[in-house]
Amino acid sequence: MKRIAVVGPIPRDHIVTHNGDLIQKWGCITHPVIALSALAGDQLEIIPVAHVRKVDVDNVREVFKGYKGINLNQITSKNDQGDIISLRFIDMNNRLERQTGFMDPIVPDDFKDILNCDAYVFVPISDYEVSLDTLKFIKSKSKGQIIFDAHGPTTACLLNGERQRKFWIDRDLWLPYIDILKMNLEEAHASWFKKEYETSDFTDTSVIDRKELLEFATHCLGLGVKCVYVTADSTGCLVYYKDKGKVYEEMVPAVKVKEVIDTTGCGDSFAGGIGYGILQNPTGYIQAARYGNALGALRTQGKTFSVFKPLAEVDEILRKTYGS
Repeated sequence: MKRIAVVGPIPRDHIVTHNGDLIQKWGCITHPVIALSALAGDQLEIIPVAHVRKVDVDNVREVFKGYKGINLNQITSKNDQGDIISLRFIDMNNRLERQTGFMDPIVPDDFKDILNCDAYVFVPISDYEVSLDTLKFIKSKSKGQIIFDAHGPTTACLLNGERQRKFWIDRDLWLPYIDILKMNLEEAHASWFKKEYETSDFTDTSVIDRKELLEFATHCLGLGVKCVYVTADSTGCLVYYKDKGKVYEEMVPAVKVKEVIDTTGCGDSFAGGIGYGILQNPTGYIQAARYGNALGALRTQGKTFSVFKPLAEVDEILRKTYGS
């Protein structure tokens, strides 16, 4: 049986959607963990790795109750710290964030018993949550592929609890220990920066052009990353990878939905889909993007985890969207 670790916080989320609806639930890695369980059932061992507050342990475990294939042994509360986050969406894709509780960082010791995983999906939401030493440790001890979401290193928590985008200044120290790098356009902008700036340069931070994206992806691939995914909301996902020394770029169109209800956790769910696709074929980057798009699209379709579907239904979505 394949084993996949999903690494990051399990925040207590207080969400106001773009429609004005109030949702309170557990977030971040709960989305890809439950999506993978719905997708693969007991054909996959899914290991969430997170630190939570002691008062939340029982409630967090209850969230995963009834879902097959989930091993909860790596959800711990030793330091009694966990994320608490408030999200207010100003439109479907943009939101104001505030954080009032902070998970202690995930470190190498959290992985000493799970070094036989086939893949590790890291979805940190703040820059302190996963240490570089952790990736180095896994790289040196495990053959599992490391899938890493750039949301973490491009997000900072300020003294007033406000969460803000930041440049990933030490990016090149991390890239040699990442197999698959995933991000959105805004995070790509924060990851591909100039060495020096004029004040006038800080204008639109949400979009960079395709030429720059290709340059950025080529840089990442040159430092050891095998594939770079850049999601572009309803357009789809740009995929960059090397084959026989040549860099390839492909846009994988999004899975269309009739109505977007809640986009919280879409990026996390996408990362879970990438992980599932890579487990099926370690170099099947395009098919992995399709699974990512499908799980991200499903996440938008409701306020609960019932939006996620079994493999047969997801494969039918892929067939209707991509013809395969």
